[in-house]
Amino acid sequence: MRSLVFADLFAALTNLPLRTDDLARLRTWIASIAHPGECMSLIEQAAGIPPCPHCACTRVHRCGRASGLQRFRCCRCRRSYNALTGTPLARLRKKEKWLPYLQCLLESRTVRDTATVTAVHRTTSFRWRHRFVPGAMHERPRQLSAIVEADETYLLESQKGSRQLDRPPRKRGGVARRRGINRDHDCLLVARDRSGRTLDFHTGRGPVTASQLTRCLRPVLASDALLVSDAALAYRTFAATAGVSHEAVNAKAGVRARGALHLQNVNGWHSRFKTWLLRFRGVASRYLVHYSGWQRVLDDRHLTTPALLLRAALRCRRTPGALSN
Repeated sequence: MRSLVFADLFAALTNLPLRTDDLARLRTWIASIAHPGECMSLIEQAAGIPPCPHCACTRVHRCGRASGLQRFRCCRCRRSYNALTGTPLARLRKKEKWLPYLQCLLESRTVRDTATVTAVHRTTSFRWRHRFVPGAMHERPRQLSAIVEADETYLLESQKGSRQLDRPPRKRGGVARRRGINRDHDCLLVARDRSGRTLDFHTGRGPVTASQLTRCLRPVLASDALLVSDAALAYRTFAATAGVSHEAVNAKAGVRARGALHLQNVNGWHSRFKTWLLRFRGVASRYLVHYSGWQRVLDDRHLTTPALLLRAALRCRRTPGALSN
């Protein structure tokens, strides 16, 4: 009888047009009744029997359980570990709240709103954000092909949250000390091909240089790629040095497109990113690449569920040498 009642309720929900806020409330309720062991099962299924994160040896054996997770011991270095060792999620607690928290990331909720929904402290919410997001960010395309648009956008440098500033503090954000693009601005370089694959790079402060373009773009451009950019000298220098096919669109001269050559896709990504960023009321420069990666993950629409986000974070493992230091 209970299954029949649920079947009727499910049929009514599928036929009912739900608004965005209704869907959010429904997801929140479902996440709140998730089984506490579901996250543990997903972690162990995704990790399998991982090699030793300390020496990369694959000869390991099971060594009891702790904190709900299977532990392993390496036959070479004799050190023990679990599925989270060497990942950005190592030593994080309250695993029963991870899946609801990841759902909040998918909904782009603020730190305080997420803390309220998942019943954790706001500092925990902030700390988790900068563990889960970098873990999912490594899901990046390896290469961009065909027509590749590249352009940079600039945001005012921010030392939000820093205890010691290297400049006088600004009042409520403030403005740059000088006009134009200068060292008061952070440069975010974005490259995007026509299939929607996107890569983002935080190149530092001030205008982008040819050496920065070489470091960021040369490894990811296919040999037959056509780079489309604005008429900045840095792009022409990079293309000539790297032997990359290049076309410039001089927007300052009033030329926004020449047939299929334009920057509308990458500029549209810039616009969506800056609009999305407004809800967080300013982000620190040291975390800018985390937020651009977060937006890239949402924009790609490949990691659309908490389980997929969790699997992506678990695939991000540090090298054994980094763990030993």
